Amino acid sequence: MTQSLEFISVPPESEQAPSGLIVTLHGWGASADDVVALLPFFNLPDYQFIFPNAPYPYPYAPIGRAWYDLRTENMYEGLTESRQMLTDWLLSLESVTGVPLSRTILSGFSQGAAMTMDVGLNLPLAGLVAMSGYLHPEAGKVAKDNFPPTLITHGRQDEVVPLLAAVKARDTLKALGVPVQYEEFDMGHEIGLQMLDLLRNFVVNTIE
Repeated sequence: MTQSLEFISVPPESEQAPSGLIVTLHGWGASADDVVALLPFFNLPDYQFIFPNAPYPYPYAPIGRAWYDLRTENMYEGLTESRQMLTDWLLSLESVTGVPLSRTILSGFSQGAAMTMDVGLNLPLAGLVAMSGYLHPEAGKVAKDNFPPTLITHGRQDEVVPLLAAVKARDTLKALGVPVQYEEFDMGHEIGLQMLDLLRNFVVNTIE
């Protein structure tokens, strides 16, 4: 296991400095390449994008990655290490990109959304986007009172992460004092174009 995260970086389409930075975390068994394929649908040409690979191998396929184990016998194994690694990596990005955390949006899908809410609530980021995600068991124990605005989106027909997980995330974060925007869609466990439209609007309104 590497001590830093491998990632794919995509600069803005223009030659100008990026308006902001968008980091997107993939889900369990996926990889950075899977999320890069969505880049045209983000429709944010003035932003830099970074897609990291999770640090652990996926147990069921040679090409997928995992932020931690989700098998029943090893549930959440590796989470503590991933949390620290992701935090340290995010803190190092400004020196690489020139974009401060205050202009950085952390987003993620499924397991990546869980990591987004876990790590992101503790950092001075511009905003968080959790797509089809859930909270880790110890979520809600954050010792601070100033949080990044958070967009939570979920499909009503999600058979992998039930809608109830999104409702619980919304309610838990609101109780902490996090500014939450919550949206449901008639879809399954996927990143739909409606989600990306919302993400785009959220990014523009949050950073600009």
